[in-house]
Amino acid sequence: MFARQINDGTRQRRVSRAPLTWAVPALLVVFVFHYGAVIAGGWYAFTDWDGFTEPDFVGLENFARIFSSSQALGALANTLKLTVAFVIGANAIGLVLAMALNKGLKSRFVLRSVFFAPVVMSPLAVAYIWQFVFEVQGPVNALLGTVGLESWQRVWLGDATFAIWAVWAVMVWQFSGLCMAFYLAGLQSIPEDLTEAAEIDGASSWRTFRRIVFPMLAPAATVSISLTTIFGLRVFDQIMALTRGGPGYATETLATQVYKQTFAFGNFGYGAAFALVLTALVLVVSALQLTILRRRERVLQ
Repeated sequence: MFARQINDGTRQRRVSRAPLTWAVPALLVVFVFHYGAVIAGGWYAFTDWDGFTEPDFVGLENFARIFSSSQALGALANTLKLTVAFVIGANAIGLVLAMALNKGLKSRFVLRSVFFAPVVMSPLAVAYIWQFVFEVQGPVNALLGTVGLESWQRVWLGDATFAIWAVWAVMVWQFSGLCMAFYLAGLQSIPEDLTEAAEIDGASSWRTFRRIVFPMLAPAATVSISLTTIFGLRVFDQIMALTRGGPGYATETLATQVYKQTFAFGNFGYGAAFALVLTALVLVVSALQLTILRRRERVLQ
């Protein structure tokens, strides 16, 4: 009897170990072809490789060059400015859309599809459409002229002050629908009994939103804000299609610098250093943001 129990225990341990064993080949493939490439790219950040000659180890020279270059620091500032504005804009509009389309309207299902449609479109295709919208003779300037605001008309993508905000408008237009979907999922998980009880007690709509709805949207907000932050930090397609980083360096970001330094100028080592800085920035900001948002969720709930 005792021996049988031992055999049964041994068989159970083998069964419990089997799934991990089967995952080893897949994990090796992921590590070699994904993380291995990232680690190799990280090593080139410490060299002066130009893509043709043997790379020489230069230590932290590439990073010192980045943090002493006004162009590189401008790209970093543009990345952070665009990300903060994009996260606020996309999430605010997404939340308003979700509140408006949560219930009540008969056409809400059609409208949800309409607002979500830009999310599934290629960022390049969206950017080329908006390039036409922002042209000198395009719809934006035509609309401003129609309502008597001719002084506001300008070359939107050629203006060093407004070009980055044109990129921001395109990003917010495309991803507000994604934020709307997250907040709609959060709203539909709130029991109607809670809001109905608040209405019966005489709470105003704003007080109901602030005291009941907003705290219960915390998990949806965490997902939405985290994803839009990552999208904002990595923005590339929209800028390359709309402005290519110009005029001058007005819309340069870390992602466009990675591309230009590596593939346009052949500075593979310097470009790899930009990529490493961008990766570190995404990891640090995402980790900090998730920690703060998770703590906020626990406090609100």
